[in-house]
Formats: sequence, structure tokens, C-alpha cells
Amino acid sequence: MPDHPEYHQHLRPFVDETLTSKTLYFSECDIQSRMQIGRPDLLSLSYTRLMMGFLLLVPRPRSIAMVGLGGGSLAKFCYRYLPRSRIEVVEINPHVIALRDKFEVPKDDHRFHVHEADAADFVRTAPCRYDVILVDGFDGDGLPACLASRTFYDNCFDLLEPHGVLVANFHSHHQNSPACMDRMKRSFEGRMLTAINDRERSNTIAFACRDRLAGTPLHGPLHCPPHLAPEAWAQLAPSLSRVKEAARRQYREALQQPV
Repeated sequence: MPDHPEYHQHLRPFVDETLTSKTLYFSECDIQSRMQIGRPDLLSLSYTRLMMGFLLLVPRPRSIAMVGLGGGSLAKFCYRYLPRSRIEVVEINPHVIALRDKFEVPKDDHRFHVHEADAADFVRTAPCRYDVILVDGFDGDGLPACLASRTFYDNCFDLLEPHGVLVANFHSHHQNSPACMDRMKRSFEGRMLTAINDRERSNTIAFACRDRLAGTPLHGPLHCPPHLAPEAWAQLAPSLSRVKEAARRQYREALQQPV
């Protein structure tokens, strides 16, 4: 790995270990990922549970693309609890990929693969479409410009299946976040379902749908899908309830807008 031509061009993360957890950082003030040692598949950070709100829109994804590996929290959760999903993870930083064993990220196999690649290139050239794209690709300076451009979101739109969903994580207080979300909304022709703030950290999660918002979680009670394990549902239910309520609120507000 040290001889890799890209190896010295990327910020090296560091890991803080305690008796119960491992936490990935790029700087002392920004947590990238956290793993509970006794439960490596647990979604420890609340924003990751909010990102799983895509299950309200695509309950049985056949294919998932993830931008950013970090400590692999979302990758591990989806690999374990969505066993019929093909998962492709795109990570540009070789130092992050080098930590995959430390964070118990699964080995590559017939339905899981970690690519060392530029995600902006990946979404432009990938040969197949996806049901879900999760964008959580931060570096030491925040969200890279190439992952927040109109071109990037246009390419995500084109890469999704007709029923597909893009989920993106933004820094709530970053001055560029509103502009990034506006670009995402325009790329998806206004079909931004909701943007919801994480209560634990400074994250805002946005959902956008390629097709019309048919099947959006606006009506009916929240219930565990029959294919999802009870322990997975126990983690996700409170966050999915928040996404559902935010979607309902947005829908009611839209109805009140003058035509």
C-alpha cells in the first residue's frame, strides 16, 4: 500500500480505541465513524440510522451504491440485514480502506465490493444502475466540491433505477450545505422528499427520488417489514418514525402552498 501512487495524496485518519469502541477521525473535532466492539454491526451514530430511512421508499433494494467507506457502519449493517442486496462501496482514500479489517468490514465477495476510486467518476461511468445511492463522502475539509456539484447529482439521478432513491449526508451548519441541497433538489426536479436534522451531531440527511414520490411513507402506521430482522428494526424504528413524520409534514405544507 505505501507504494500506491495515491497513498501520500490523502489525509491519514486516526483511530481512538477504548475498551468498548473504536472511533475514526480525520481531526479531533469531527467523528467520521464509530464501532461498538461487542456489536460491530450496530449503527452507533444517529445520522446513519436516519440514512437508512430509504427503506421506507425501497424496502427491498437489490443494489446499493455507497459513496464513502469510513468505518463501514452502513456497509456492515446493510451487508448483514439486507442479504439479498448487492453492495458497492466507493472510497477514494487508501488510508481509510487500509483500516477495513480494524473496523471488521466484510471481505469482498459475490455481493459486496469496496472500490478504491473517485466517486464522481464512479457515478459518471458505472455500467449498471442502483436502487439506492448513499452519499456520505467527507474528507478532512468536509464535503468535497466534486461530490456536491450539479453534475454529480445529475449523474446520481441517471445512475438510479426508476424507483431509486438518493440519500445524502450534509453538515447542518456548513455555509455551503443549503446550496448543495438546492442543487440536489434541482437535479431531481424538485422530488426532494425531506431533509431531517440529526439530534446528536451536526448532520442533515436529505432524500431525493428519481421517479414520482409514489409509495412515499405518508400514510399508514410504521411497521417492521417481514424480511427485516427484529434486532435491525429495533435500531431503526425511532429514526424511521422521524423520517416518516417529516415526510408527512412536508406533504401537508406543500398542499398549503398557493398554486
